Amino acid sequence: MKRRISAILTSLGLTLSLVSCGKTAESAEKTVKIAYLPITHSLAVLKEAQDLENQSGLKVELVKYGSWNELLDALNSGRVDGASVLIELAMKSKQEGIGIKAVALGHRDGNVIIVSNDIETAADLKGKTFAIPHRQSSHNILLNDALATAGLTTDDINVTELAPTEMPSALASGQIDGYCVAEPFGAMGVSLGAGKVLFSSEELWEDSLCCGLVLTDKFIDERPEDAKSFVEKYKEAGNSLDKETAKETAKKYLSQTDEVLDISLQWISYSNLDITEDTYNTLVEKVKEYGLSDTPPTYSDFVKNY
Repeated sequence: MKRRISAILTSLGLTLSLVSCGKTAESAEKTVKIAYLPITHSLAVLKEAQDLENQSGLKVELVKYGSWNELLDALNSGRVDGASVLIELAMKSKQEGIGIKAVALGHRDGNVIIVSNDIETAADLKGKTFAIPHRQSSHNILLNDALATAGLTTDDINVTELAPTEMPSALASGQIDGYCVAEPFGAMGVSLGAGKVLFSSEELWEDSLCCGLVLTDKFIDERPEDAKSFVEKYKEAGNSLDKETAKETAKKYLSQTDEVLDISLQWISYSNLDITEDTYNTLVEKVKEYGLSDTPPTYSDFVKNY
C-alpha cells in the first residue's frame, strides 16, 4: 500500500511539474523582451508595454539600460528580442553581420541643437566645443547639417562624445558650448537656463530619422505572428500618444520635472511610425556624406514593414 501511495504521489508531482513548466514556457513564449533607454524617444514602446500590462496575449518585458553601448551589447548578443535604439547604431550592427531588422520609427522630429546663450548663429560655433552622444547618431548628422548652414564642417569645431545625462550640466559649467542629444536632455538645458534652441531637427532635415524600433531576425523568423502583432500594437500605441498621454507615460518611466517634459514634448510626435523608403534613403545619403559609413545597409536588407 505504501509503495502504491508513493507511486501515486510521484506521478502527481511529475504531472504538476510538467503543467507548471508548460505554463512557464507558454508565458515565456508570449513575452517579447525589448531594450530601451529612459528617454522620451522611447515613449511609444513604453506606452505599448503599459497598454498590454493587464491584457492577455503578448506581453512586453522592458529591459532598461543606462547607455547605448550596454543596450547594443544586449541586442547584438541576442539577450533581448529587440530594442528602441539610435537607427544609425542599428545600421552599423546590421552592416557588421548582426541579424536585425528595423520595423518602425521610434518617433518623428524631437531633436534640437542646444547652444549657450551667447551663441546667435551657426557661424558662432567656429572654434567651439560641441557634444554628441555617439558618432553613429542622427545628432551627429544634425550637427553637420547645422554647421553647413554657415559653410562650416566638423573640422572647424571640437566635437566630443558625452553621456546624455552629462550634457546639460556640461553646458551650464562652460565645459561645452552646445550639444545635440536624445530628449529630454535638450529640454533640461533650456529649463536650467544654460542654453537655448538654435535649430530644431525639422528646420535642418525634414522627416529626419533618429531612433528606430528593431527586432532580431531570430524573433521575427521563429515567432512571425507575435512579431507582426507586436509591431501593430506598437504603432497603435504611438498613434495614441498625444501630448497629455505622452506626458503621463513619461512621468511613469522617466525621472523628470513637469517643466522639462512640457518643453521636450513640444518638439516630438509619435504618430505614423512607418519607415518609408524615401526617408531611409535620405538617411543613407547623409550617413555617407558625413562619413558615418561608406556601405550602410539598403532599405530592402534592413527595413521590414508590417
